[in-house]
Amino acid sequence: MPDNKLDNVFDAILKYGHDEDFVPRVDDTFQPTSAPAGSPEKLEILAERVRQGHPLWHDEDRFDYSGLTGAVRPRD
Repeated sequence: MPDNKLDNVFDAILKYGHDEDFVPRVDDTFQPTSAPAGSPEKLEILAERVRQGHPLWHDEDRFDYSGLTGAVRPRD
């Protein structure tokens, strides 16, 4: 069984390349999201943007928490 362990970041760069020349791809599938920052939904959207080669941030993404409601937990 081959050993796939990478000893350092330089080994990883040699094996997988780097992103210094990365230019995000913007097309019709790059859409804004209203998911709040830090939510599981937003994290999944960001991950999908990376997988698709899109920029992480869309100019029209939600930037605040206005209009959202959530459970209120009393303090002990």
